[in-house]
Amino acid sequence: MEDARKPDRRVVRTKRAIRNAFIKLLSQKDLNDISVKDIADAADVDRKTVYNYYSGVYEIRNEVENEIIGLLENAVKELDVKNSIDNPLKLFETLTDIINSNLELYGHLFKIDANSYIIRKVNKVLRDKVCDGLKTAELGNCDYELCADFVTSGMLSVYQNWFDTGCVKPLEQLSMEAGKLVIDGLHSFKQG
Repeated sequence: MEDARKPDRRVVRTKRAIRNAFIKLLSQKDLNDISVKDIADAADVDRKTVYNYYSGVYEIRNEVENEIIGLLENAVKELDVKNSIDNPLKLFETLTDIINSNLELYGHLFKIDANSYIIRKVNKVLRDKVCDGLKTAELGNCDYELCADFVTSGMLSVYQNWFDTGCVKPLEQLSMEAGKLVIDGLHSFKQG
């Protein structure tokens, strides 16, 4: 019989600190240049503590990727992208909720090089969902993959720039404006 007790909060907090430290380091260094000692120092724990939970850097990377991709996949599978074509705000609200759930983690994540494996994986999950939604929306003579690339790359770039510039604008306002751009383009901001 499995033990169904809730996980110890200290363990959850320590593992989160280790994962956040890893993402922070990944936003500053190449994966191959990150050591367990670097992660332990950044998480303010000793190396033994890191090894209590992980076999090494790559296991931490895998857990972080799986957690982020899992959250993203669960969030986007609930979206009705076909209806989001007319009102993309729901897609941006979903991304806003995900980002707000761990602002520090996603702040570091969006500072990672756009060619990194994890960013490409996030982009693929979003792109596939948008592409599927575009196909069901029956837009006629449309290159769905081109449109999905444009939308998802733009969305990720908007959030990345928001973090890079110090998160000045409220995230909800940023998401609303980005949603308007997806549907109406620059014409949505024309005066008169």
